[in-house]
Amino acid sequence: MSGADAIVARALTLVEESFITSAGPGGQNVNKVATAVQLRLDVFGLRLSPEVFHRLKELAGSKMTAKGEIVFTARRFRTQEANRTDARERLGELLRDAANLPEKRAKSRLNRVGKTQRLQGKKLRGAVKAGRGRVSLD
Repeated sequence: MSGADAIVARALTLVEESFITSAGPGGQNVNKVATAVQLRLDVFGLRLSPEVFHRLKELAGSKMTAKGEIVFTARRFRTQEANRTDARERLGELLRDAANLPEKRAKSRLNRVGKTQRLQGKKLRGAVKAGRGRVSLD
């Protein structure tokens, strides 16, 4: 199990579910049955590393509250079970994206010859540009 999958598994044990009435598909049934699901996850309970936490905060955007909870509301489907599965998959996807940190870019190193060639090219380009402009009729 990778680090991202471990985070997702831990998150699914900590998540709190509540069912709410939905305005989605279902006709008049939506007024009687609470089919939409709302997932709440306390991010601090996951004990993430600072890099993963900041990336999660950035990716979650408005889904993260000031208290550090991620709130997902799923109301795409007509049944509670389908909405629950949808919300859990979306939460898992968000956590996997946050755990997959981008690779650090290695700083390029330039040797002495490359540096002199680059500076000669800049001088040449500057000379070309300096030759442009108004022509004096002297």
